[in-house]
Amino acid sequence: MLPQYKQTATSSLLSLQWPEPPRNVLIIPKLHAPQVTESAIDFAKHIHGEYPNLNLIFERRVASNIHESLPFPIYTSDPIHFPAKIDLVATLGGDGTILRAASLFSLHASVPPILSFSMGSLGFLGEWKFEEYKRAWREVYMSGSRVAVADLSASQAHIPADAALAEGDGLRLNEAWDGVRGKSLGASRSSKILLRHRLKVGVYDASGVNVNEQLMPTSTTAESHQPLPPVPPELKHVPKLEGPIAPAFHAINELVIHRGPNPHLAIIDVYVNNHFLTEAVADGILVSTPTGSTAYSLSAGGSIMHPLVKTLLITPICARSLSFRPLGLPLNTKVVLKLSKKNRGRELEVSIDGKRRTGVTVGMEIRVEGEMVGQAEGGSWTGGVPCVIRSPATGDGGREGIAEDDDGWVGGLNGLLKFNYPFGEGQ
Repeated sequence: MLPQYKQTATSSLLSLQWPEPPRNVLIIPKLHAPQVTESAIDFAKHIHGEYPNLNLIFERRVASNIHESLPFPIYTSDPIHFPAKIDLVATLGGDGTILRAASLFSLHASVPPILSFSMGSLGFLGEWKFEEYKRAWREVYMSGSRVAVADLSASQAHIPADAALAEGDGLRLNEAWDGVRGKSLGASRSSKILLRHRLKVGVYDASGVNVNEQLMPTSTTAESHQPLPPVPPELKHVPKLEGPIAPAFHAINELVIHRGPNPHLAIIDVYVNNHFLTEAVADGILVSTPTGSTAYSLSAGGSIMHPLVKTLLITPICARSLSFRPLGLPLNTKVVLKLSKKNRGRELEVSIDGKRRTGVTVGMEIRVEGEMVGQAEGGSWTGGVPCVIRSPATGDGGREGIAEDDDGWVGGLNGLLKFNYPFGEGQ
């Protein structure tokens, strides 16, 4: 079920519009956390009890652990089938759980909406508290339905069709939601979507052949991920220094090339739009998205970027030069990283979002550019990771424009990251 995302004149966020109710929901809890697993079971029971027509899908290792705790069927599959089946993703955990969810769609241009509950150690990307899961689920499931339903204790009441038309976009009631119980959301209430940009990454050998299939899962994902499918033969032989080719690997946070256990500093040649920029002598180089600017890049001294800013960041890791500063570039910039012939260590490690890794040697190159997002035919959107943004608990917020966009991000910046936090305060 491909959702549509509607732009509004008063907000930079998008409005989630389901053409029909979502059917297949992937639930991803944090691993090795019994309390989170119990919450996932409660969440699944609620969805099955109130929305019985939904199919609940889990990763194999999770399904094997919880299926005996649920009195109804759940489903599982190899992750390769998720992109063609999953309508909506719900994560219970921290930022790493969201990255794990996004990595399941890393070879695809479209990612289902992600409803995230903050239950991890940081949770800067997580929007909702788990105690709000009933309201959060109801909002995202009913988003754009044009159906207003009464409270559970009352009989169902639907707004008339002419009232829906009066809302201004010409949509009539969708009868597919007629049997849904729940609290009234109003005729035009919809979930807000923040579309997070990703990086497109291609790894190439010395002859210019894409070797993305050599990207292997890290130990944290090895149980459920397989090596990437090979690049089609007709796409393998392309001139060097062109943009990444399909299937590009997508990253929501960053790509990092680093010296690893090698005792010598890495020497990396950096090219921007086919022009040589600099020879970096450092522990490594990061190329990150605005979302990733508050992750590894921030720890390495990079700038904090709002996720709506269309940019990518180059951040050195412990550079030998004091004048090597983090650099912001337009999102469509093509960045190429090459292991210099001067490098004393003959191989460096490349890691993508901490989920995939490979080694690169002299002559190989990593090509990175920002993923552009946009509206396709039929109103669907391609590119990016659509994240469901937490709405105010009462009403429709009473605010418009940039304040609405920034509320959660600014709160997280101050509350979680302690932005410009004075020494000694609050001790």
